[in-house]
Amino acid sequence: MAPGLSIVVPAYNEAARIGRSLEQIRDQLEAAGEPWELVVVDDGSTDATAQIVRDFAAATPAPTPIRLLQNGDNRGKGFSVRRGLLEARGEVALFTDADLSAPISEAAKLLEPIATGTCDVSIGSRAVDRALITRPQALPRDLLGRCFNLAIRAMTGLRVHDTQCGFKAFRMTPLRPLIAALRIDGFAFDVELLALCAAAELRLQEIPVSWHHVDGSKVAVLRDGAGMLADTAAVVRRLRRGDYADALRRAREAGNR
Repeated sequence: MAPGLSIVVPAYNEAARIGRSLEQIRDQLEAAGEPWELVVVDDGSTDATAQIVRDFAAATPAPTPIRLLQNGDNRGKGFSVRRGLLEARGEVALFTDADLSAPISEAAKLLEPIATGTCDVSIGSRAVDRALITRPQALPRDLLGRCFNLAIRAMTGLRVHDTQCGFKAFRMTPLRPLIAALRIDGFAFDVELLALCAAAELRLQEIPVSWHHVDGSKVAVLRDGAGMLADTAAVVRRLRRGDYADALRRAREAGNR
């Protein structure tokens, strides 16, 4: 039976927490009682991340709906999420950060509007209701993040207050052409994907979710933030040139099915 839902987890050197995160995701999916799969994309980890995932999959009762994909080299979060989503078999896919800073129990908030046909893309957000943040980031990091999102909105015209929360769900039929067209391998892939979704006139919904800061982020705010702004500017240029035109056309056609 094909899974109705795919959960994609990008992971890079997550040995310290990936086992516990997978347990929480599995328990949540099993409680839902619907066909599902879990896809972990190991992005060239140099620790025991891949082996922990293999052991976890082997210990899960058959049929085992847990798959490990390995990039070999460290290719970037964007590459890993893109690969995981393209190989996902579910009609709906959700990707979440390996640290579960947005608890997997919040997934229902993203999946319900897709199931009811309200939207094609649901975006977990820390900005819509900041009262749901149980452990905030350090103030300098938080302020830089807010400034980054303001810049992104100004550059792209996106009406999304938090593009970077690693917790998003998609109706895969219209999303596949857009995911395949993504070019950014780094952290700005969220911006590129959401910009393409908006350009394809898909329905986006930003949804407040509970969130807590987890130490050990792979993002260096100043260095990576500058790179993300440069990548965003490149996305805007490509949209203006029509570089994504074929993918946008196919996404619109699929969105009407």
